[in-house]
Amino acid sequence: MFPSISLAQEIGLAVLFVAALVWVAGLGHMLWDSRFHQPETGAVEALPMIPAQRTSAAHPMESVQLTEAEEQAFAGLIRTIPLH
Repeated sequence: MFPSISLAQEIGLAVLFVAALVWVAGLGHMLWDSRFHQPETGAVEALPMIPAQRTSAAHPMESVQLTEAEEQAFAGLIRTIPLH
């Protein structure tokens, strides 16, 4: 095909060209499918986006008992956070 390149280079060029065509076809197919896909309304309404906040009594592993020194240190830490 090209007199200045070897047969192995021509085969590599052909494989690269076919791989690029397959990639472009796959990308076009993916974009075409996503363009016309409409999500089901029932599935979206059934699931809440953000789950409800649990109370501290929901599970014993979700709460920690702090000592008085830890509570004071935490309160001091909170006071250092700027609230702008």
